[in-house]
Amino acid sequence: MRIAVLQMKAVAGDVAANLARIETAAVQAAARGARILVAPELATTGYGAGPVISDLAEPRDGRQVKRLAAISQKHGLAVVAGFAEREGVKIFNSVAFADGDSEPAIYRKRQLYGAYERALFSPGPLVSTLRTVDGFTVGLLICYDVEFPELVRALALADVDAVLVPTALPESPFANFIATSVVPVRAFENQIFIAYANHVGRDDSFSYAGRSCIVGPDGATLAAACSNEDTVIFADIDPDAFACSRDANTYLSDLRGTLSP
Repeated sequence: MRIAVLQMKAVAGDVAANLARIETAAVQAAARGARILVAPELATTGYGAGPVISDLAEPRDGRQVKRLAAISQKHGLAVVAGFAEREGVKIFNSVAFADGDSEPAIYRKRQLYGAYERALFSPGPLVSTLRTVDGFTVGLLICYDVEFPELVRALALADVDAVLVPTALPESPFANFIATSVVPVRAFENQIFIAYANHVGRDDSFSYAGRSCIVGPDGATLAAACSNEDTVIFADIDPDAFACSRDANTYLSDLRGTLSP
């Protein structure tokens, strides 16, 4: 299976422009045979849009998710993208997984990062969101979630092949370490693939680190973007190619043995 990751320079507050960019990436990804496209955290609104995010938030059956589903249907690939989800008086930092005419799956970010997110969003429940594409099982996390080993391990124990992670990693002294060390270690210690899709450029609130990547179960980088380019990267995902890594690094089976009565 081929996975595509959109490293995106979003326009803060401009939903129409951001959805158009996602569709352009979907056209490119489909033309190159990708079956899944992963866009960043809050891709439809822009991460740094600030309080206007509350005005742009929509229910899970709103126009933004419907547009993502339409893009998926039109171009024949699953589309994963972040959006602001409203349910009653609460707003969640969510991601939609749209695949053809199936009802989109929604995951709500569990681990909110910093005062900016905590002022805008409610934390999501501690539940796993899984989907299967052509026999390939994926789980969803958002940004800071992947930095908690417990959340990735829970998905690995649910037998996912890959974790898809829309993110909005800002530039900081730690950004390169997170993208090039923490994410590969999460893949390695769980023997799974991780697709990590970040923003790039800057808005009025943040400067983004780029460095989107797709990582294999052996911790090796299969594809990576630089720190300053709006682009789509691709990797071919073949779990059988990593059988030797899984045979040598038996963390999950050893953990199951340890946890057994």
